[in-house]
Amino acid sequence: MISKKNSQRRAIVIGGSMAGLFSASLLRRAGWEVHLFERSDVELSGRGAGIVTHDELLEALTAAGASLDRLGVAITERVALDRAGNTVERLEYRQIVTSWDRLHSLMRATIPDANHHLGHNLTDVQQDADGVTAVFSNGRTERADLLVGADGFRSQVRAMFLPDVTPEYAGYVVWRGLADERDLSPEVRNAIFDKFAFFLPPCNEVIGYPIAGPGNNLEVGERRFNWVWYRRADPDQLRSMLVGEDGVRYDVSIPPPRIRSDLIDSLKADAKDFLPWPFYDSLLGIERPFFTPIYDHFSPAMAFGRVALVGDAASVGRPHIGMGVTKAAEDAQSLARCLAVPDVTVSAGLASFEAERLPAARRAVECGRELGEFMHRSEDQVPPDEAMRWQELHSVTAMLRNTASSTFVRESRMAAEHPNQPL
Repeated sequence: MISKKNSQRRAIVIGGSMAGLFSASLLRRAGWEVHLFERSDVELSGRGAGIVTHDELLEALTAAGASLDRLGVAITERVALDRAGNTVERLEYRQIVTSWDRLHSLMRATIPDANHHLGHNLTDVQQDADGVTAVFSNGRTERADLLVGADGFRSQVRAMFLPDVTPEYAGYVVWRGLADERDLSPEVRNAIFDKFAFFLPPCNEVIGYPIAGPGNNLEVGERRFNWVWYRRADPDQLRSMLVGEDGVRYDVSIPPPRIRSDLIDSLKADAKDFLPWPFYDSLLGIERPFFTPIYDHFSPAMAFGRVALVGDAASVGRPHIGMGVTKAAEDAQSLARCLAVPDVTVSAGLASFEAERLPAARRAVECGRELGEFMHRSEDQVPPDEAMRWQELHSVTAMLRNTASSTFVRESRMAAEHPNQPL
């Protein structure tokens, strides 16, 4: 066990993805001794593909001491295409789009190697009036004043305190992949590459945008196109899709290398006569696209004595809002701030943290569901009394404005909290 230094308070962070890195980094900057424990035996990499940044995320990166240099690709507009590939709507929207790998490398650099521990699978959490103990499958135990569960939407920490809170399938999946810029024709690049591009037929959502190439290469010609298609799949279809190339049936999600070739072939066949040609041509440059089922979950509590939940361990807003990493970073900022108050006890600090972040988490989940309603019914299926709200959320203009927008989430939360106050 690592010794506690004098009277410095000590925290254990479970999970080495973005929520864990932000929590560890910001608690360290608030004066805590922090040790992060990740289940994987190797450094995390390649998780997901494109990440949309927001002002709130940039502020959190700065607060954590991470560099913003060469963060990603700056885009200036969003466009919607029709089935023929023509641009039917434009929206000026300045944003930096980056990758999971880039953000991970920036945040990982803020954690000393001596405080970052791989190959530790949590099996138990024990707490008493004086502290909390983490027990790992390798026999190691760690004692601290605080334990942070940052171990994702299938959180082991959450399961110990809220075993009935489990992810609920939303009825559709997201197919994703990366195409190398150099493999795209000039026509495709002109149509969709240097922008946030959409195709929005009923009950489908296709988007794409540029990100850096391998090694964070931002040179023209060396970048990649992040390709995304949300498609419906009923529970029976999903169960079939979760049977891998190796014949193993996976639970909840499937590792990308195990996805069956017949599913990929079927995706490309369906795309040929359905997608606008720029999206279809870019798909052909992706050898093995992969899918992830979309789930909802919301934890009605984020604090349990000396234990806190952050990021996806606490709640997941569907990726339409593009806020997963940003929400994790905001959770970590709030946690560090509430526990940095002079003489505050851990329990009091966590009570303040929960009071601040639980409403924000609830609204993020609700916003994701609201935008995701586009996947479940078309405009002609909307009752007349809901038509105005549908247009506000799901017209082409609204989808360009609201997708991956922290402004949409922030204004929705303000409207819910102050229904009679104009925004």
